[in-house]
Amino acid sequence: MGKEGKTDLSSRDDLMGKIVALCKRRGFIFQSSEIYGGINGFWDYGPLGVELKRNLKNIWWEDVVRKRDDIVGLDAAIIMNPKVWEASGHVGGFSDPMVDCNKCKARFRADRIFTVIGRVGDDVIVSAGVEADSDLSARDKVLIEANSKTRHKIDHYRDQIKWVMFSADKVPPNEKALCPLCEGELTEARKFNLMFKTSIGAMEDSSSVAYLRPETAQGIFCNYKNVLDTSRVRPPFGIAQIGKAFRNEINPRNFTFRSREFEQMEIEFFCHESDADKWYEYWRDARYKWYIDLGLTSSRLRLRDHEKEELAHYAASCADIEYDFPFGISELEGVANRTDYDLKKHQEHSGKDMTYFDDQTKERYIPYVIEPSGGVDRAVLAFICEAYTEDEAPNDKGKMQKRVLMKFHPRLAPIKVAVFPLVKKEGMPEAARKIYDDVLASGLTCFYDEKGAIGRRYRRQDEAGTPFCVTVDGQTFEDQTVTIRDRDSLKQDRIAADKVVEYVRERIG
Repeated sequence: MGKEGKTDLSSRDDLMGKIVALCKRRGFIFQSSEIYGGINGFWDYGPLGVELKRNLKNIWWEDVVRKRDDIVGLDAAIIMNPKVWEASGHVGGFSDPMVDCNKCKARFRADRIFTVIGRVGDDVIVSAGVEADSDLSARDKVLIEANSKTRHKIDHYRDQIKWVMFSADKVPPNEKALCPLCEGELTEARKFNLMFKTSIGAMEDSSSVAYLRPETAQGIFCNYKNVLDTSRVRPPFGIAQIGKAFRNEINPRNFTFRSREFEQMEIEFFCHESDADKWYEYWRDARYKWYIDLGLTSSRLRLRDHEKEELAHYAASCADIEYDFPFGISELEGVANRTDYDLKKHQEHSGKDMTYFDDQTKERYIPYVIEPSGGVDRAVLAFICEAYTEDEAPNDKGKMQKRVLMKFHPRLAPIKVAVFPLVKKEGMPEAARKIYDDVLASGLTCFYDEKGAIGRRYRRQDEAGTPFCVTVDGQTFEDQTVTIRDRDSLKQDRIAADKVVEYVRERIG
């Protein structure tokens, strides 16, 4: 499948390139500090991107906090007492095995870099490095990277080749771990702590050391008793938080997917041990459905339960909500039964009582915690990838032309309505401005555009993902109606000019 594999790989790369280019061209995402050459692992959201991201967070908050009576919100500080991270295990154990390439000097996570070797006695020996989250099998990677002479030889020995695969941090005797970029030899694995250090106060010494939080969960655990004491919630209940987290990733990659600064949206749901399995299944299924309801409806979304050997030491069960990005299948959100591990650790290290006393059953216990934890930036990227569509539409002369559109769910779309005058005369701009002002006053995001041919203005809004475009034309002054165009179907309805807001709201959902 050498040629087929190569075509598939190149087409995925091509798609990702188109998506990245559109994000820059239309103001979704920019490289941070771009005028100075950028900085790896950090990204800025432009005018459309910030609206898309804010919509996603607002929808999440509305759905999991405001529409429920068993979840409350929290906004914990980014910098916390360093003892928090000692108790959670981050200071001593939050590290990745790291390897460097002796040839090209690139740095990788050792447990995600694999070496594959294929051999038939001494006749055929081929090798290549491959990243663990690649969508290609090890053998396919070798076939694609090999030259035509080697590939022919591999095909000749197809049924006899023995394939050996191992991670760079677990190298068998007499084998070498190879770089996935240049196939240079990799160093031995060593630990690398992922937390960003900072200093509090005027003096920089051991007493002033602090950390940017690598996750938002610990702020919830530390405030668990505060929430119990100051609100009317009782187990089972949840605390929700959206906030920034920071990890000094060894190898940031895949656009915004793996970054050093990112945002999380997560819930810690506290319940009795006997109800933990029930709530785990509830949240696993509910969170999966949430992505589907917002537009991730293709087969690229999947729910995968962890095998026992995959589980973290504190977890009784875990499932990942995954998406097949152009660069491969990767996690959007994890839902885990963390047991009572976290609260017990903080009780042990702080000396504070983390138990809950049930007045009805007279039982005192430390609650189990079910944690749905999703990445805001990863979700935004998934919705962008899902929305990216190429099709054909008629231009101003009626000829079919290729167009690019972003099929965002209307709730997510950065701009809900665009308003155009057909031409810049005959009172049309003034009438269009009146509709634009009315839409803005309703709270819907709106964009006004009177520059260029109407077809080009449609195309610009298609790329922005705007679901509805309203056009004021000559007939508007005869019967006070306008045309409203649907982004996906291209269907145009004629409606009363004063019914635009009503029309859009009915279709946003």
